[in-house]
Parts: sequence; structure tokens; C-alpha cells
Amino acid sequence: MASGAQDLEYFVREALMRGCSRQSIDKALMDAGWSPEQARSALSSYADVAFAVPVPRPRPYLSAREAFIYLVLFTTLYLSAYHLGNLLFELINRSFPDLSMPYENGVPRSIRWSVASIIIAFPVFLFLTAKIGRELAQQPVKRQSGVRRWLTYLTLFVAAVVLICDLTTLVNAMLGGEITVRFILKVVVAAAIAGSILGYYLHDLRRDERVP
Repeated sequence: MASGAQDLEYFVREALMRGCSRQSIDKALMDAGWSPEQARSALSSYADVAFAVPVPRPRPYLSAREAFIYLVLFTTLYLSAYHLGNLLFELINRSFPDLSMPYENGVPRSIRWSVASIIIAFPVFLFLTAKIGRELAQQPVKRQSGVRRWLTYLTLFVAAVVLICDLTTLVNAMLGGEITVRFILKVVVAAAIAGSILGYYLHDLRRDERVP
């Protein structure tokens, strides 16, 4: 696979040096069986500037600092999403109580813990999101960061699994005639949180495709 990528990059470089247009190179690669993503990636390795030889673009590299920032970013995202869902579930339980499950007076420990987690984790997530956004605007090549893309796709996978399980639970309850207001509200909360995360990061990936 690495040899194939090197051959592709060498071909694109040689074609650009001989004055071939990017459109003709792209068509030749597609006719040869390369995927659109592979052709686009190979062509994007060289800047579209007027010079005697092809000018390579700067390539992303993995640094310990970058890995640290993205790990903290997605960890705070998971903490915020989980504890927001838990907080809303507890509030739904208290608003529509199950008589077979009495609730203690005052604020339960789970609500306190969820509120405390959101107060700490969510501002950190917002701060890091803004910080990373500024860095990506200044250096678009960082959008191709390996750790960023892997963690983004992992987050999309988790959000998609939550949505699928949420809808499966809803259909199962409907077939069993076990629909209640409290159950519907919990399904909506889980779908809203997972759907928001899924939609945001899908939009972010599409934005990556539009950036040279």
C-alpha cells in the first residue's frame, strides 16, 4: 500500500512537471482505477502555483501537543454529553415519577455530580474547540491531522450507535405497548444529544473536503 501511494505521488509529480493539467491527470487516474479520494489527495499534495517544478504543500505531522489537545477535547465532549443526558434523565424521572420507585427529598447525588461535571468539562470543551478552530483557520493543513480524523470518526461511530440503539428501544417499546411520557422524553433527549454530535462532526468533515 505504501509503495502504491509512492507510485501515485511520483506519477502526479512527473505529470505536473511535463505540463499536464490537473483535470487531465485526475481523469487519467480515474480511468486507471484510482478512487476519487486517492486522486484528489495525490493532486492536493502539490500547490497550484506557477513555478518551474511542482511545489509540495506542507504536510500534517503528529505531535505530542496535538494528541494531548485532541484527547482532552473529545474526553470533555464525552463527559459533557453523558452527564447532560444523565441530568435530563433525572429531571424527567422527578417530573414524571414512577410510583414504584420513590425518590429521596433534596438533590440526589447523581444530579449534583452531573451538574459539577458539566460546569467543569463543558467550558473546557468550548475553549479547546475555539482554540483549535483558530489554529485550523491559520493552518488549514492541520485539518488532515491523523489523530483529529481518527477521534472524529470514533465519535461519529459512538453517536451513530447511540442513535441506532435509541431508535431500536423506541420501536421495541411501541411494539410492546409500553409507551409513556417519561419514556418518550428520554428517547428524545438521547436522540437530540447523539444527533447534535453526529450532525456537527459530519458538517466538520464536509468542511474539510472543501478546504484545499
